Amino acid sequence: MTVEQNVLQPGGAAKHQQTFLNQLREITGINDIQVLQQALKDSNGNLELAVAFLTAKNAKVPQLEEATYYQTALPGNDRYISVGSQADTNVIDLTGDDKDDLQRAIALSLEESNRAFRETGITDEEQAISRVLEASIAENKASLKRTHPEVWSDSPNPYDRKRQDNCPVGLKNVGNTCWFSAVIQSLFNLLEFRRLVLNFNPPANAQDLPRNQKEHRNLPFMRELRYLFALLVGSKRKYVDPSRAVEILKEAFKSNDSQQQDVSEFTHKLLDWLEDAFQIKAEEERDGEKPKNPMVELFYGRFLAVGVLEGKKFENTEMFGQYPLQVNGFKDLHECLEAAMIEGEIESLHSENSAKSGQEHWFTELPPVLTFELSRFEFNQALGRPEKIHNKLEFPPILYLDRYMHKNREITRIKRDEIKRLKEYLTVLQQRLERYLSYGSGPKRFPLVDVLQYALEFASSKPVCTSPVDDLGASAPASGTLLAQTLPSTVEQQGPSSSDVPSTSPVQRSVIHKPFTQSRIPPDLPMHPAPRHITEEELSVLEGCLHRWRTEVENDTRDLQESISRIHRTIELMYSDKTMVQVPYRLHAVLVHEGQANAGHYWAYIYDHHQNRWMKYNDISVTKSTWEELERDSFGGYRNASAYCLMYINDKEQYLIQEEFNKETGQILVGMDTLPSDLRDYVKEDNKRFEKELEEWDAELAQKAQQEKLLSQIPRAPAPSPAPVQAGEPEYLEQPSRTDISKHLKEDSVQAINKALAEQEDRGPEAIMDTAIKLEYTRLLKLAQEDPPPECDYRLRHAIVYFIQNQAPKKIIERTLLEQFGDHNLSFDERCRNIMKVAQAKLEMIKPDEVNMEEYERWHQDYRNFRETTMFLMVGLEFFQKKSYMEALLYLIYAYQNNKELLSKGPYRGHDEELISHYRRECLLKLNEHAAALFESGDDQEVNNGLIIMNELIVPCLPLLLVDEMEEKDIVAVEDMRNRWCSYLGQEMEPNLQEKLTDFLPKLLDCSTEIKGFNDPPKLPSYSTHELCERYARIMLSLSRTPADGR
Repeated sequence: MTVEQNVLQPGGAAKHQQTFLNQLREITGINDIQVLQQALKDSNGNLELAVAFLTAKNAKVPQLEEATYYQTALPGNDRYISVGSQADTNVIDLTGDDKDDLQRAIALSLEESNRAFRETGITDEEQAISRVLEASIAENKASLKRTHPEVWSDSPNPYDRKRQDNCPVGLKNVGNTCWFSAVIQSLFNLLEFRRLVLNFNPPANAQDLPRNQKEHRNLPFMRELRYLFALLVGSKRKYVDPSRAVEILKEAFKSNDSQQQDVSEFTHKLLDWLEDAFQIKAEEERDGEKPKNPMVELFYGRFLAVGVLEGKKFENTEMFGQYPLQVNGFKDLHECLEAAMIEGEIESLHSENSAKSGQEHWFTELPPVLTFELSRFEFNQALGRPEKIHNKLEFPPILYLDRYMHKNREITRIKRDEIKRLKEYLTVLQQRLERYLSYGSGPKRFPLVDVLQYALEFASSKPVCTSPVDDLGASAPASGTLLAQTLPSTVEQQGPSSSDVPSTSPVQRSVIHKPFTQSRIPPDLPMHPAPRHITEEELSVLEGCLHRWRTEVENDTRDLQESISRIHRTIELMYSDKTMVQVPYRLHAVLVHEGQANAGHYWAYIYDHHQNRWMKYNDISVTKSTWEELERDSFGGYRNASAYCLMYINDKEQYLIQEEFNKETGQILVGMDTLPSDLRDYVKEDNKRFEKELEEWDAELAQKAQQEKLLSQIPRAPAPSPAPVQAGEPEYLEQPSRTDISKHLKEDSVQAINKALAEQEDRGPEAIMDTAIKLEYTRLLKLAQEDPPPECDYRLRHAIVYFIQNQAPKKIIERTLLEQFGDHNLSFDERCRNIMKVAQAKLEMIKPDEVNMEEYERWHQDYRNFRETTMFLMVGLEFFQKKSYMEALLYLIYAYQNNKELLSKGPYRGHDEELISHYRRECLLKLNEHAAALFESGDDQEVNNGLIIMNELIVPCLPLLLVDEMEEKDIVAVEDMRNRWCSYLGQEMEPNLQEKLTDFLPKLLDCSTEIKGFNDPPKLPSYSTHELCERYARIMLSLSRTPADGR
């Protein structure tokens, strides 16, 4: 809230003038102060009407596809806020020239605005803020209905949500509320503000207050804010949920429309609500004196505006909260402040007869907490939408504000005049230096020192008496001779080509002279141009002049650079004298925005004044940080992240960050001891609930362990023993390095090398390696193009076959082949070792921009996943054939899930989905039959074993079969299993069996498709590539159902 007191001018026309001018400048992008003042004057101080006047000519109606509503920018990600506006059926077209339309639009807007205010007592600004809050709450409610886990969903393990030691507590993002977290954490870590909120007591006569919606919203909000602050102090949770506070913010306003709002508006309005709440309390406690509002005392200051408007001097005292600063066109915070403190023609302020307008601002009273609102959004009139300003803006950790104080205005004016004079002189020096550094009159310019040096080198070159063209023509060799001299080096590097044929045509001559292929220039030709006729006397005079001129230019350039550096230093130190460093403000918090004008994420850097370190508060994550990280994320200019709000505190007011002390013992109060008794009880209750969650989790784990122990007592078929692996043979799955190739790959590499040696026995290692790689690639390409039977999957033999079939980039395949031939396993003899070294050298020569290593790693990770899926499938099928259905089920479940993920990237990435689905389904049906038979036996042990099979294996798998409605066979199988158990309901049975059946059936009949977590995947046996291919072929041949492999 901005409060102004008009000192010299009567009436309310000038009220909020400066704030409105800043808002108009930001919304419209117009910087002409006279145009803005005129629009404000014509609109009688109505901000909306002024905006309509300024933007009517350029107003654009957004296209239908751009007219979006509040939504998350990424599916399932509530960290990113996207703000727009919905299409309205009553839109008035403002793009034409019809002035009546504009007048009707303005009248309609004013009528709706006034009607809304009369009905609710709520301003348009408050309604606009409500729209964003409603969207946030709606997004949160919608997220509760989703089946799949969200980004911010709580971990089922409460120990993951447990607070570690005294680490600060985070705030959960409950749906587009990252802005709320950043602001609240910044204020909470201001200890004086924290004390004010925690010790706030609602007024005793709260029920007797006027039934005004605006007043009654503040007390419930303060109550929830106290609870939230108390949890941030003493909770045992890693992060807490602010939904109730946000819910009250949303309920405070009602709106049917949606409109973009800058996030700084929320901070502004939040302080308004807090001020109103404390004002109610202050008025209740006053004893005839004017009540003091602690929020006003903490966050609001005053400045004096002095200036000239149309030749008339004026002087206003105004109160301010958040101080707005323009970012565009400035490099640091002081430049922003200087521009904000001086508007218009500053000279007109000191002249008696001037019709120009201008004003100066001088702080008369600074608040203990000074907040700067950085305007990083501007309205692009051409595009009809706001855009973010990504320019770099530096700000210091300590900010001295003496130069902006009213008491220092005389000395500041003197220094500003001196700085202005120095900058004018600096501009002249920089222009002179530029003439030295960019000399010339054409489009290309060079440093004058270099020009003189080139001239000196030219003059000193050996003179040639004949024309360069005539000289070449006179001594030119016979046709084709020069060409023949240049070809050997070309042929050696590029191989035979059509350029082997001699020719004297200009086209062929241009082909010869390429980088790294041009022959040595004959010794009788000059290396550089040179003067043809120059005497020794002329050369001596010219060299002397050029040497002298170059020395003079070097001295002049150095003098200019030193003068410029001195002036820069003088300007930097202009306010460093002792009298101008008496008002220090320390940076307390930086609120950062990442993204564009209509979408982004917010977090905060907050200084821990007791640990002397920066902390990063990013929703539920609270981590240690550094000033370097803060600079990178906050200054802007590097990426889409930059500060939009800076919170400084008076460095001399230690009470702002001072800990509380026990009045009796003098000891520092920490944690729960700082809370009032009602809040202490509230936090203790919440901590008890969390401790109960931990106990229930421990009990659940203990129960699962007992069930697993019981399950392990059920007889099972032994696991198929894999063939022994030869010692020293590396496996693709087990080894982190892709260069550890299996034995058959080593043999393939050696075979390719031997073939290359047979073809080019007299060539060097590099040529042989190139030939070997070509031979190996040709072999693998042929395998990739074949259509083998299902039992013979060539993708298992080599990653390159997999890459070719899935159209991997050429660079990925080339690097993979180089790694194969550069593997250390090829160092067993001299020939292979030399080729291995060449391959390793070529790998080292590959530049980072030539091969995207992240993409390279993804392809190889996909291949590892493919081999792992194959092993899950193969082992699962082996168990199935041995009728070990419990063991087979888990392998087939992981085979299906992994395979489904692979196939989502391409049809040749995995195996036949129908085949895996069939055997997974058969396993469940077999186990269901077995469990039902155990239940029918009536024996307590058998019945319990049957229900364990159902609860631990069958029921968790049902959502996997129901999640895809297209799989009709899976749905039928689920119904068959359910019908089998429901058939027992009409039968007579023992009471204990009836009780167990009643407890079990709701789980079986649960229609939810939410996939529950499984245990860790079973450990896979170690197979060499040869064994894997062999066992896979054997199991595929043995299946009675062998459809195509799906490739």
